[in-house]
Amino acid sequence: MEARFTRGKSAILERPLSRPKTEVSVSAFALLFSEVVQYCQSRVYSVSELQARLAELGQRVGASLLDVLVLREKNGKRETKVLNILLFIKVSVWRALFGKEADKLEQANDDDKTYYIIEKEPLVNTYISVPKENSTLNCAAFTGGIIEAILTHSGFPAKVTVHWHKGTTLMIKFDEAVIARDKVLEGR
Repeated sequence: MEARFTRGKSAILERPLSRPKTEVSVSAFALLFSEVVQYCQSRVYSVSELQARLAELGQRVGASLLDVLVLREKNGKRETKVLNILLFIKVSVWRALFGKEADKLEQANDDDKTYYIIEKEPLVNTYISVPKENSTLNCAAFTGGIIEAILTHSGFPAKVTVHWHKGTTLMIKFDEAVIARDKVLEGR
């Protein structure tokens, strides 16, 4: 009687919990994301409102994504330094979201609290047709919302804005307290 229950184990029960298959087809993502953009667009009156709505949705995704990635990639340990959290975003977060690292991570020359993540061709902009009257629309505001939520929930409050420069540039502006704490940690 007992052998009947142990002999025919289901393949789903034998899979590890830590790493499920994370690949989603690009066409499914493009369809879903274009529907999200259309939904948001039908409820706003300007491009800036649309980008704010996309960023808000991205923040919801980022808050959930942070917990999953910290558990998988860092064994539950969170970053304490600005550069380390930015590298975590550039490598681990980007790889989880888009299957590759972000193109560049730069610090502003004139401001120690401003950093840039540069993506030449963001996936979120690839399959969105933008009419000429909305030519300033950058759907990477969704990605900016994800990054802002990850930073804020990690203890690095920042404002993330999205700009057209060298492709798409996510400008991350940290609070003064974050930079002061980072300098104390470095022993300056």
